[in-house]
Amino acid sequence: MKRVARTVPAPAHFGNDVLQVPEGEDIALELRLEAVMEGVLVSGEATARVTGECVRCLDPVEQRLDADFQELYVYPDVEVEGEDPDDVLRLHGDLLDLNQVLRDAVVLALPLLPLCRDDCPGLCVECGARLADDPEHDHAATDPRWAALHSMFDSASSADPQEK
Repeated sequence: MKRVARTVPAPAHFGNDVLQVPEGEDIALELRLEAVMEGVLVSGEATARVTGECVRCLDPVEQRLDADFQELYVYPDVEVEGEDPDDVLRLHGDLLDLNQVLRDAVVLALPLLPLCRDDCPGLCVECGARLADDPEHDHAATDPRWAALHSMFDSASSADPQEK
């Protein structure tokens, strides 16, 4: 068993549409490499800074992300039964490629709906105003089924009080 700590730069498009690790940002890796009969079992944790937008108010979001992963890298001459040969990760001499394993772990660890804060009220659906800036923001909307009745009361209130 061997422990390895490395820092690697993030490749391009490392995330999803809402949150991603900026290209070139450092990703800290803490790895544990264990020799097993079939190959090398790699267990680890990746830590990175992710940036994106709040899904409610579109403000910038920056979070620290920790993603755990574990994968078996098989020796080149070992046959794995019951597995598609294309799905088996193989060692290349003394080297292993963590790119796809790391990408999968980070993307799966990203929150589906990132928020700038847990109680973010978002934007007004009618005018797009930030509700965090004006908590009393409101649009008085009349139900269209009551519009005729509403206009009757508006005309009666605007009439001369002595005509009644």
